[in-house]
Amino acid sequence: MARVAVVGSFNVDHVWRVAALPQAGATLGGDYASGPGGKGFNQAMAARRAGAEACFVCALGGDLGAQLARALCTADGIDLRDAESAAPTGTAGIFVDASGRNCIVVGAGANATLDAGFVAASLEALGAVSVVLAQLESPADAIARALTHGRARGATTILNPAPANATASGALLELADILTPNETEFAALLGRHVGERIEADAVSSLDQGRLHALCRQLGHGSSVVVTMGASGCFVSHPDGNLRGDEAACYRISADAANAVDTTGAGDAFNGALAASLALRPRHPFAEHIRFATRYAGLSTECEGAALAMPRLPTA
Repeated sequence: MARVAVVGSFNVDHVWRVAALPQAGATLGGDYASGPGGKGFNQAMAARRAGAEACFVCALGGDLGAQLARALCTADGIDLRDAESAAPTGTAGIFVDASGRNCIVVGAGANATLDAGFVAASLEALGAVSVVLAQLESPADAIARALTHGRARGATTILNPAPANATASGALLELADILTPNETEFAALLGRHVGERIEADAVSSLDQGRLHALCRQLGHGSSVVVTMGASGCFVSHPDGNLRGDEAACYRISADAANAVDTTGAGDAFNGALAASLALRPRHPFAEHIRFATRYAGLSTECEGAALAMPRLPTA
């Protein structure tokens, strides 16, 4: 069954479009819009619109944000399993400049209350899934339970270790069959777990052998996919598990895109990767990466996060 279970966050995004990202003490004029987001919801929406059945496990407040989440899941055919929280539904403040770059402030709210027991019960009730996908905007024990449950039942487990300032233990990383950090997250993980200090801007320029060695120090038995925006991505597999590929490491170039808003591009990649793995489990891993890369590029050509996820004809 081509079903993806996403465990993570839902936010109501408040977005300001400005000429340049704000500096300390600045007062700027800009255009405002509001809409749904949160890494978990973005990725669930991407997985669904990329063609897979999708289930989304999260925590919501008893407010209008929760009503929005339920309405959107119903509209897109996402199986929502939500725990009701006394805290308000999560929010995010997002600034997007004229080049499509962004900076984001997140108020966790209900997302911080997601319980490991609720996650386990939700996934158990869901039954068979092909892929379990999680991020780090929810409590670590809830994420660990999701990945543990998925692995025990034969699902491929993906951990998107985002945002970069979130703490992920070595034990949590080891629960992932696939790790998908971007350059900033990869640099942060190397600093915490490997003791290697590398600037995020330097990651894409590292030679292939060096980058592969760093991925192996970090990922051990996991495949590591480092996403690098317009520079594409780098894939590193452990010895003995190339996931149908011919090489243990390689780069995939990004397709050209007319980017207007990069908010959610990483989430688009992760959701599409999960969907492709669920839909075409026997295909080489490189094909899944190319699909996810193209999908992420398309997502940047529209404004917004969750609602900017491309709806493919197979969805």
